[in-house]
Amino acid sequence: MAPVTNIEQSIHIKAKLFRGFSDPSRLMIIEALREGKKSVGELVEITGLSQPNVSNHLRCLADCDLVISERDGRYVNYQLRDERIDQILNLSEKLLSEAARGVFECTRYESADDATPIEE
Repeated sequence: MAPVTNIEQSIHIKAKLFRGFSDPSRLMIIEALREGKKSVGELVEITGLSQPNVSNHLRCLADCDLVISERDGRYVNYQLRDERIDQILNLSEKLLSEAARGVFECTRYESADDATPIEE
């Protein structure tokens, strides 16, 4: 087996970063946190996800250093760790504004969540 190169390692780490954004539930949480600090309860209300589901995804995002938490009395508030996360999402929105049809019609990345068509 050939040794892993720095380029291969870099690619694998980038892929892991984008997996953090690829789950619809995690992405809903990240989108909500773009507006600022939120508690688990606020994230449950905004996303419609269950409290255990939100907590599980927040642990995942925190383990990957994408969000940080801060205790405020009996509440824990979460926020994006780095403003560049918002910048990445802004860039993706700009890209999608130009390439949305191709991304939507792409059959290689489909999941069960992709079954709803976009109206023109």
